[in-house]
Amino acid sequence: MPTTQVHQLEIYFDTFGDPTNDTTLLVSGLGAQCPVYDDELCALLVAAGHHVVRYDNRDVGLSTHLDGVPADPMSAFMAIASGEPVDAAYTLSDMAADGIGLLDSLGIGSAHVVGSSMGGMIAQTMAIEHPDRVATLTSLYSTTGEPDVGTPDPEVLTSLLSIMVPQETRDGRVATAVELARLIGSPDVFDEARVRERAELLVDRSYDPDGVSRQMVAILASGSRAEGLATLDLPTMVLHGDRDPLVDISGGRRTAELVPGAQLRIFEGMGHDMPPSYWERIAAGIIDNAASIPG
Repeated sequence: MPTTQVHQLEIYFDTFGDPTNDTTLLVSGLGAQCPVYDDELCALLVAAGHHVVRYDNRDVGLSTHLDGVPADPMSAFMAIASGEPVDAAYTLSDMAADGIGLLDSLGIGSAHVVGSSMGGMIAQTMAIEHPDRVATLTSLYSTTGEPDVGTPDPEVLTSLLSIMVPQETRDGRVATAVELARLIGSPDVFDEARVRERAELLVDRSYDPDGVSRQMVAILASGSRAEGLATLDLPTMVLHGDRDPLVDISGGRRTAELVPGAQLRIFEGMGHDMPPSYWERIAAGIIDNAASIPG
């Protein structure tokens, strides 16, 4: 099992393609394990000459879980509403540093960094806080951390919080994952059999609702990236679906508005997921952005 030690954590990672090629680093979202970037999507990037690295964030998948560290998302929401600081085990800055540490361990100086959802928030933070390590930034169905953009549909937010409630049985865990995927996914191409099969594989790979809670609190504790995004000077691609109920498209539009020179591509009919029918368009956005580096 490929892991490396980063900041006293074991970080699991996969690689695809020729390591002498430019690296694309894929950063996963809230509670999402690295296979959220399907092998076939990674293969499209490899075919375009990329070396691809995907990894499990802390507290998810096969990376280190901070077992026993408490986290209370509802208290975090209440703290924000009252203007109080959020008590968090770590922040998105710490998670961004994990990704940079992974690059260090692999001897990679800089990478094309791609992040989806919370992974987009982490990727944005990498670009802001470690600008010499991020060659290009691709932010996929993500947002800026500002409270008035990228907000979820209330029903979907309730369902999201439900995945942080422990399910005692495997069937219950799978059913919860499938229902969330149905609510946030691209409705016209939702494939329940495929979603269920993947949910079973991922539940068997790792299951830790407390870790998801800690990641959620990290998002809430990290605040807005608007000021930092406005200072970025690198090729940036923003990809977002027009039917995303979890991170409203206003989050993608605002990200592209803030980053100087950013491109915005809106995918008709896409929700908060990466179904097979969108792989080529997602890969093209990443590939085109990487190719836009001057010289």
